[in-house]
Amino acid sequence: MLFMMIVKASKNSEAGNLPSPELIEAMTKYNEELVKAGVRVAAKGLHPSSNGIRLSYPESGGKPVLTEGPFPETDELVAGFFLIDVKSRKEAIEWAMRMPDPQGHGEGQIELRQVFEASEPTSKQ
Repeated sequence: MLFMMIVKASKNSEAGNLPSPELIEAMTKYNEELVKAGVRVAAKGLHPSSNGIRLSYPESGGKPVLTEGPFPETDELVAGFFLIDVKSRKEAIEWAMRMPDPQGHGEGQIELRQVFEASEPTSKQ
């Protein structure tokens, strides 16, 4: 089962502030544990939304509207992600619970979402 651990943005990440050396060390160790366990598929951090571009579709069938960042809704933005391949939802939660505060300063928030796979139905009956 594929799960994405979405690291939510914070005021610090949106300001482009880099994590402390201690947090970088803790996140490096966490990444190494994911790799050693054979569950990490990918992991990347994202630039602040000031470098981002958003496409929206305000009219059904219409052309997209392009908006350049920064975007003001910090709590709705993504700062990075981990894609993990695990045996169960429970295991995904266990890995998410082991992640250090990804933002530091008590600002970290992780959203855990299962990824649709080709063999899976798209809706629950």
